[in-house]
Amino acid sequence: MVTVIILTLVAALFVRKNYMVEREITINQPKDEVFNYIKLLRNQNNFSKWATLDPSMKQTYKGTDGMAGFVSAWESDKKGVGKGEQTSARISEGERIDYDLHFIEPFESKAQAYMTTEPVTDMSTRVTWGFTGKMNYPMNIMLLFMNMEDMIGRDLSEGLNNLKRVMEQ
Repeated sequence: MVTVIILTLVAALFVRKNYMVEREITINQPKDEVFNYIKLLRNQNNFSKWATLDPSMKQTYKGTDGMAGFVSAWESDKKGVGKGEQTSARISEGERIDYDLHFIEPFESKAQAYMTTEPVTDMSTRVTWGFTGKMNYPMNIMLLFMNMEDMIGRDLSEGLNNLKRVMEQ
């Protein structure tokens, strides 16, 4: 048993600690309209896969939505939702929004996310949604068993498809 623990700890020294997942979609709306919608953090309730996991979760907000520093906090007893908060960390108007995520329950961790908009034509916009995180040693050994690209990527894709449906109605 001690040998397995030692081998696991040694293996974790050689496993990456960072991960990044990104998905994109083209929405048939002008870039400014799309950006002005997604920069409002409350609007994620209308398209994010994670927001649909518990529609009755407790949510609180601090600050001015659409401005850097706005905080959206959530709390739920449902598995997979937990407790945490998301902050609009930086907004490059018309281009990019960066978010700081702080997951509190069921386990504490921090991550970053971002959304970008880029015109494809005057009437269509490419939206990219990305998620980056880090698992510190020795927990990074879990990255050998968790396919973050699949797990998070599926949720990002679903959220972007929902966003497309909402924006193109």
